[in-house]
Amino acid sequence: MNSLYIHIPFCKQKCIYCNFYSRIYKESDASDYVDAILLQLDKLMGPFKTIYVGGGTPTALSLPLLEKLMQRLLRLSKASVEFTFEANPESADPDKMKMLLDHGVNRLSIGVQSLEDEKLKKLGRIHDVSKAVESVMAAQKTGFDNISIDFIFGLWGENLNNWKREVKKAAKLPVKHISCYELTCEKGTPLSIMLKNKTIAPIEDDVAADMYEAAIEGLSFMGFKQYEVSNFAKVGFESRHNMNYWDNSNYLGLGASAFSYDGQTRYRNVSDACEYAKLVHAGKKIVEFSEKLSPERRAKETAAVKIRTKEGINFDWFKKKTGYDLMDLESKALPELIGEGLIKYIRDKDVLTGISLERKGFLFCDTVSSGLL
Repeated sequence: MNSLYIHIPFCKQKCIYCNFYSRIYKESDASDYVDAILLQLDKLMGPFKTIYVGGGTPTALSLPLLEKLMQRLLRLSKASVEFTFEANPESADPDKMKMLLDHGVNRLSIGVQSLEDEKLKKLGRIHDVSKAVESVMAAQKTGFDNISIDFIFGLWGENLNNWKREVKKAAKLPVKHISCYELTCEKGTPLSIMLKNKTIAPIEDDVAADMYEAAIEGLSFMGFKQYEVSNFAKVGFESRHNMNYWDNSNYLGLGASAFSYDGQTRYRNVSDACEYAKLVHAGKKIVEFSEKLSPERRAKETAAVKIRTKEGINFDWFKKKTGYDLMDLESKALPELIGEGLIKYIRDKDVLTGISLERKGFLFCDTVSSGLL
């Protein structure tokens, strides 16, 4: 496998918008869960090209549990491996950061989400702006050079000018990567209930679009290159782990609800942390769902994820990757998407070499991906 993902599903508090599998932190449950992950890690040879520990909130783990996990992961990583660890400001203290750095983590992804206290309260975050900034500065002081931060925009009642100020503040922090995600309403979340009960009103589409455009322009001006719909980086600091996903390459997922993909079949683990730990300790099957994809389906999925990147899809790359000619495979979808102004052809002189998103396509990327599928 090219990449290893480990899901740590524990949080101090669940955010109103989050639909990733997570549960409230309990030390005994977390200990059993980490032990189960360690049993699986013992069976892996490695090294991987990228390792990513996400959640949930991985830094919610106590320092002893974190160190236990990291000691085992250290043997799977090398200096050339991109090793990312997700952190939240309220739980990423200096001792944990130093331990992560000492055990091979070279990329820290901090869930800042906003640099406005009012927004953080709306989102249900349990840190404030000062703590967010403090965590970024502490990461730099610890020795992390590759720091990424996440942001959310498009909240009810949000102001465009305030968002522009947030973007500017974010770009001035000692970070190399910034992700900006529009707030989406996922089924079953507290946010979806609030919208259903009309206790809040969704932001207007044109305002959200203006905010997205402001992020692109503001971050570009501050030296952050957009390389995917929601992701911006200083040159050379693009997320290699995420690029592996957008290339539709293989990956192994450990932990409750984690997905794996071997290039032909997609797997999903059971979506309960305690059940997952029990099954691993008992030596029983942890996969609750799998599907084998046809060659054509794999090719279409490759197109649907790769189109998200700024570079788009090179026809020669696609043919080598999937065995299919993209123009033939998407003979119906391409003219429609081009006609709607969502994608464009890439040309080398008079030769068509690929496709990429138009500016409008970045705003409606899900529509483009669905069309290619």
